[in-house]
Amino acid sequence: MAKKDVIDAFTKIKGVGKAKAEALYKKGFDSLDKLKEADVKDLTKVDGITEIIAKNIKNQFKEKKQVTKPKEPKKEKVEKIKTEKPAEIKQKPKKKAEKKVKDEKISEDIKKDEEEIETEEQEEKYKVKKKPEHDKKIKKRLGLRKQIKKRTPNFLREEWFRYKKLSKNWRKPDGISSKMRINLKYRPSKVSVGFRGPKEVRGLHSSGFEEIMVYNVNDLKGINPKKQAARIGSSVGTKKRMDIEKKANELEVRILNL
Repeated sequence: MAKKDVIDAFTKIKGVGKAKAEALYKKGFDSLDKLKEADVKDLTKVDGITEIIAKNIKNQFKEKKQVTKPKEPKKEKVEKIKTEKPAEIKQKPKKKAEKKVKDEKISEDIKKDEEEIETEEQEEKYKVKKKPEHDKKIKKRLGLRKQIKKRTPNFLREEWFRYKKLSKNWRKPDGISSKMRINLKYRPSKVSVGFRGPKEVRGLHSSGFEEIMVYNVNDLKGINPKKQAARIGSSVGTKKRMDIEKKANELEVRILNL
């Protein structure tokens, strides 16, 4: 083979370029057969070829050997199929029929389980929480309070962004040179009366109920379930909390911190 043909054949191998192909040719690898017979150690002696590249080249030749035509069915097997008795051939569809029956039974069981799960989920559906009974006027004021709350900014103290030691809370600005105190332009807004909600709704929970603290079962008796809701104190234990929840369900009183 000519030198050009050999180098072209080498360059078709993955990881081998023109420079490496020429180096292999100079070392005495005149054909692909010599490359196939060569060991990894022999290939590493060539300039520019490492152990990884050498192994990769050898693996490519192995893969080519493994790729063969699909085997045709042997004559013996074909003869066996032909020599089978008609009684034996008839027995096979019965097994398939039995499998179908089993699959149908399994599918029916799965459907039953799914139906049972659906019924349980329907029973345990989310119950709508109780809402207060207010006049139209108070309902309107609650809607107005929501609108005011949306446009109210987060009030932060003066120059909170300048120093790390300052916490992100509200402090009234003071001092003669304070520009926030004088309400100059481009300064953050201060806490003022204009951001306050309507008087009729002031102090009510976001749901519209009036909050009443509860520490035992007897505290629930004085609550009006139409306009008031209970909030269990943090110091109340689990046993007493459960008793309060039971009694609240009986009296139809909503508990806000459940």
